[in-house]
Amino acid sequence: MLMKSGLIAGAAMLALCAGTSGALADDCSGHGHAGGTVLGALLGGAIGSAASHGNAGAVVGGAIVGGLAGNAISRDIDCEDRDRAGRAYHDAFYGEVGERYEWEGRGHGYIVTNREYRRHGHTCRDFTEVVYRHGHEYDRDGTACFRDGEWEIEES
Repeated sequence: MLMKSGLIAGAAMLALCAGTSGALADDCSGHGHAGGTVLGALLGGAIGSAASHGNAGAVVGGAIVGGLAGNAISRDIDCEDRDRAGRAYHDAFYGEVGERYEWEGRGHGYIVTNREYRRHGHTCRDFTEVVYRHGHEYDRDGTACFRDGEWEIEES
């Protein structure tokens, strides 16, 4: 158990360092997106651990995907809704292409992976995220590629 916790914490720190270098202040705390990154990494590591019965690679991969998703989500989603949105984000990358993964809380939204293809030997997915917050709609298109056992969101 201590090793799993160490892996999750280590992956959370890795995701934090990788995911927050260009972060801007978020609406919830007035600080950078570190909170969303760390929370996403912890949630992703826990999901990876549960799904794989403690496989270290799955724990680290889940934490990194969760951290990246948490950082991206924290830009457009209220603090109270980030856990729900983070689960939908994770499920979209590991679920069926074309499936709409919705979340609801104070705000609501969804993410859908639009297509899957190979680029430079890696599986990639284009996605669309739509968030409804404070009477406004926020759309974001992006691409994530699966490298070394984890999904990485491509910089646009």
